[in-house]
Amino acid sequence: MHGDNQELDYKKLGFRCGLEIHQQLEGSKLFCNCPTLNSAEKADYGAMRKLRAVVGETGKIDIAAAHEMGKGRTFLYESHSSDTCLVEYDEEPPFPLDREALGAGLRVALLLNAKIVDEIHVMRKIVIDGSNVTGFQRTALIALDGWIETSEGRVGIPLICLEEEAAQKLGEGEGKARYKLDRLGIPLLEIATSASIRSAEHAKEVASRIGMVLRSVEGVRRGLGTIRQDVNISIEKGARTEIKGFQELRSIPKVIEFEVRRQQHLISEGKKLSKEVRKAEPDFTTSFLRPLPGAARLYPETDVLPVKVSKEQIRHIRENLPKLRDERIKELMEGYKLPHDVAKEAAEDGRFEAMAGRFRNIPPQLVAQTLFTTPKELKSRLNLDPSKLSEGDYEEVFGYLDQGKIAKDAVIELLARKIRGEKIDVSRFAGISDEELEGEIRKIVAEKPGLSAGGYMGLVMAKFRGKAEGKKVMEILRKLMGD
Repeated sequence: MHGDNQELDYKKLGFRCGLEIHQQLEGSKLFCNCPTLNSAEKADYGAMRKLRAVVGETGKIDIAAAHEMGKGRTFLYESHSSDTCLVEYDEEPPFPLDREALGAGLRVALLLNAKIVDEIHVMRKIVIDGSNVTGFQRTALIALDGWIETSEGRVGIPLICLEEEAAQKLGEGEGKARYKLDRLGIPLLEIATSASIRSAEHAKEVASRIGMVLRSVEGVRRGLGTIRQDVNISIEKGARTEIKGFQELRSIPKVIEFEVRRQQHLISEGKKLSKEVRKAEPDFTTSFLRPLPGAARLYPETDVLPVKVSKEQIRHIRENLPKLRDERIKELMEGYKLPHDVAKEAAEDGRFEAMAGRFRNIPPQLVAQTLFTTPKELKSRLNLDPSKLSEGDYEEVFGYLDQGKIAKDAVIELLARKIRGEKIDVSRFAGISDEELEGEIRKIVAEKPGLSAGGYMGLVMAKFRGKAEGKKVMEILRKLMGD
């Protein structure tokens, strides 16, 4: 593509870029009581629909809706009753806006320095690609005029909305498209930045910063597919393009660079660019999806009452805001002497501080290692499933260690036995005193003269695995072999 080998001068290109971050929330769905479960059960409900575009508040049909309607597709929907009801199928009116989701959204908004609106009104956003059974997505503005600080200066966050997640597409062909409705209606927080992002790498930094704020708040979902980013890009003489489908931060700079070069190439050929929505492909290119929608797709939701937000409610939320995740990581590193990567895991897992405070005879670093590193070792080295371990299993093993009934090297063995469902005889793992250990090591060295320190180490650990610490064994061996 034109200019591929030249470094991009984003300022000279008239580069404008903004992000839309979409984050799922925990709890119930936004307009019904169904859980945000994403059931893997075989579907026991289904329906078939045709959708058509209607005029929005401006009296016009949105260009993107008209484009989708022109495809004339039939939509097939399926779901399981454990996480869907008649609301998802548009056979029952929506419930009032879920207050837990709203609370989580307001906490995020305040952490992003935004101003909460006095009264929240739900709007309908026309979407007839099949991802919403109703033919529209319910969305509500909850906050305005936020901002974050970055290495390139302050980036504005003009809009924060709470909306319902779309259905998951299963496939399409021969004029039909199939969707699964378990995801439909999950509360979704949309955070839109201003177009003040200066470069591709800056876009990645902004997305990372907002993601950190989101992970600081209770009620935000975790895991693959629970957060995604859309990027809006334009350059001088180009056209605004919205790119969808980002799952990983690392792909943002590469896709932005491709899109800038694509627009450069078309401009150099004298072609007129149109505003459009494109998809981020796995190879970091983009492909056309549909024309860019506009204001014509919005009109008021008449089935959901407005929600007033009082100053007292905002004051209460503000006084109880959580600490930002970056601050928590720093506190854990300094307070418990944890490495940065371990502190990152501890910041998102409330078990660490609870157990470090309860079992005070165990070094905090060992508590963290057991909670976050040992499970990976159980899976990689012993081929065991650490997800089978309950909080009670960890508490039981920590209890033995805290009371001095086992050596720390026995922890992984006891957890492995827990996973296998084996009975634990703690007496078999009782620690051995330093004096006894040195006496036993002297015997082994006398019986097998001439071995290396590593050779003796293997013999000692085979005999006292789970009872003696490897570090202590090596200290004694070095002392004896140096004598």
